[in-house]
Amino acid sequence: MMTDETAEIFDDVYLGLHAGAATRKQRRGEHLTPEEREALGRWDRLSARRKTVAISAFALATFGLGIVVGGLIFGRLRRA
Repeated sequence: MMTDETAEIFDDVYLGLHAGAATRKQRRGEHLTPEEREALGRWDRLSARRKTVAISAFALATFGLGIVVGGLIFGRLRRA
């Protein structure tokens, strides 16, 4: 059961990234591909809760990755 929920979160994050890119492209006045239009439509149909979870998961993962990489870089500098 937990694996299904985890897979859904990753799917929602991936969908959010595609929808964000399509929105940016749309603001610049470029034409959208059918896949981009579909991503926007699916993102709009997601519940507010699932959008919040997807955005939060992306933010936490990005922040965590930054902490790890920063720790590795500054840890090496500190030892030198």
